Amino acid sequence: MGFLAILVIALALGTDAFAMALGMGILNVRYKQIIIISLMILIFHIIMPLIGVYLGALAGSFIGRLAETIGALLLTFMGILMLREGFKSDDGDGIPKLLKSLGIVNKDGGKFSINIGFWGCIVLAISLSIDALTVGFGLGALNFNLVLTVLTIGLVAGIMTVLGFLLGKKVGSWLGDKAQIIGGVMLIGVGISMLL
Repeated sequence: MGFLAILVIALALGTDAFAMALGMGILNVRYKQIIIISLMILIFHIIMPLIGVYLGALAGSFIGRLAETIGALLLTFMGILMLREGFKSDDGDGIPKLLKSLGIVNKDGGKFSINIGFWGCIVLAISLSIDALTVGFGLGALNFNLVLTVLTIGLVAGIMTVLGFLLGKKVGSWLGDKAQIIGGVMLIGVGISMLL
């Protein structure tokens, strides 16, 4: 398998992370959070294909589907929350107690901010890299350079995540209050696509 094929696979695997980052970037995401989340996604996009290569398809598909479902539900829930807040006119913070207590979403000065802790980052990174796990199952049957492949997949996913966050931050500043509605729709879309 040539490098161009590896790059195409890496770009395809990075699209979910890019879309998620674009939707979340519309919110008030700190640069520290962007770096941490992007690094976690990069790392898990390296680890998951390795696990896929060495795991049996039966056990991997069950574990993978469970993690992907949890991540998809979390993203969809955050998207619904953003939509609700985008259409809301009162000053209530509108953040469900569960997300607030986990520290995933906060409200600062009338705007949402993402503050995903360590375990939230892990869940998010795993849920967005599950497709890399399934690709790892297929890679086991091919003649390929394992190190080059997983490093390319990880680096591309990490870069796409950073670019998604930065583009989302720029779009958020242009759109103002309507950015929450657009970001919410995007997160719901990513969550639903992960469930299907």
